[in-house]
Amino acid sequence: MSGLRAILGTSAVIVCVGAGCGLWALVVPGKEKQREFHKNLPESNPVRMEETRKRNALVMQAIKEAAETSENVARGTRHPVK
Repeated sequence: MSGLRAILGTSAVIVCVGAGCGLWALVVPGKEKQREFHKNLPESNPVRMEETRKRNALVMQAIKEAAETSENVARGTRHPVK
């Protein structure tokens, strides 16, 4: 009885792993679809990439300025410190 239970358990695991691999193979896009996807990414557009670099530089500058000051820059100018 114990041997039959072990065989059934092992078979169930093998079937589940096989089903998972089969579903994974169905979901993963082909090489052509991957190339098309990568071609349409925003990072592949030089203009968009330059805008992203400028925005990142401005954010880093703001973070650096905030780190160098002792006042709470998160409050902004609308809520003066009392």
